[in-house]
Amino acid sequence: MSSVDAGFDRVAPFYDPLARLVFGDALRRAQQAALAGLPPGRPRVLIIGGGSGWVLGEVLQRRPDARVLYLEASALMLAKSRATLLQAAPEHAGQVEFRLGTEHDLRPDESFDAIITFFFLDLFEPRRLQAILDALNQARRPGAPWLLADFRPAQTLWQRLLLQTMYRFFRLTTGISGRAMPDLHPALRCLGLVVQQQHVFFRGLVEATVFG
Repeated sequence: MSSVDAGFDRVAPFYDPLARLVFGDALRRAQQAALAGLPPGRPRVLIIGGGSGWVLGEVLQRRPDARVLYLEASALMLAKSRATLLQAAPEHAGQVEFRLGTEHDLRPDESFDAIITFFFLDLFEPRRLQAILDALNQARRPGAPWLLADFRPAQTLWQRLLLQTMYRFFRLTTGISGRAMPDLHPALRCLGLVVQQQHVFFRGLVEATVFG
């Protein structure tokens, strides 16, 4: 695993407070809206790039019997996620596998009833993004939903300025390869996915979309 993939170690201590400072509760509301697409029952769920673990608690609150692979490239983020779960919901500890790694660390025999990518796909340059999408889609069981919460390509001047500032900041602090917000919808459509539900937040800059 490259140092670029693990770059969020550097911002782990202050990432969540910084996001709340800039966006208020919009990012969390987007994630909650996307989680409406979780399949019923005891789904096998992949969360990749979940950060400090807030979303994990939300998943288990909605699907208490879910089995989750929490795949995260930042060792510090992974440790925070594990600690949060053990403190808030230790009864679910046996249902979650915390794995340090990237899409390359998915095993060929693994498949999932839901794929969760929240504020993750926007970090990568186009070639790496396509490789990630292909790997995740290969691990997606037929008909499994893909839950997306992320930014949208800028439509106004203030959105362009904010996204440019964000990309500069995270390139300097974490070494992400992305330089601009990709248009994720065409890439996901190329995998055969279609929009089933969509909501927008923060004056149209943030989306929550369920693909299936």
